[in-house]
Amino acid sequence: MALLEEKLKNRRIILASQSPRRQYLMRALGIRFEVRQVQTDERYPSGMAVHEVPGYISRRKALAFPGGDLRANTLLITADTLVSLDGKILGKPSTREAAIETLEMLSGRDHNVITGVCLRSRAKIHTFSVDTRVYFRALREEEIHHYVDCYMPYDKAGSYGIQEWIGYVGIERINGSFYNVMGLPVTALYEELLRF
Repeated sequence: MALLEEKLKNRRIILASQSPRRQYLMRALGIRFEVRQVQTDERYPSGMAVHEVPGYISRRKALAFPGGDLRANTLLITADTLVSLDGKILGKPSTREAAIETLEMLSGRDHNVITGVCLRSRAKIHTFSVDTRVYFRALREEEIHHYVDCYMPYDKAGSYGIQEWIGYVGIERINGSFYNVMGLPVTALYEELLRF
């Protein structure tokens, strides 16, 4: 069986994400791709189960991409990551105070990080999700303030990046994919791309 890089060599891969972490992980997989931005409404039905939301939003992002840009050899990848605590979705913080409040809620607790990924070609569309359980030790107030002030996690669901200082000192363990917490479940993506 050919490696993924060989299978995709005649494909034009588009990653519709401005996330530097997703772009880093795609490059680490050895995939050549271009980055495009897609604007879409990220709302979801109010009664939707939390674990279904990232897949729903990633599919909306894929469907919002102009179909005329999907030539026969083009493969579009979209993704959405959320953090869930006790069934409540914790979004990206808009202020310093919101980031501190979120980290205080996560301190000493475990929570879920779910990423939905959608693969779309001209002929088909496929969505999958990966769930990781993350366990934070009890964080000190000064640690939370230091992290928020020095790393400014305003572009991150749950107000933190596992690959940053807070992940080094605050996360005791995880159950599932580390890279999923960064924003892209690369092991699952690799397998899904081979099948797609």
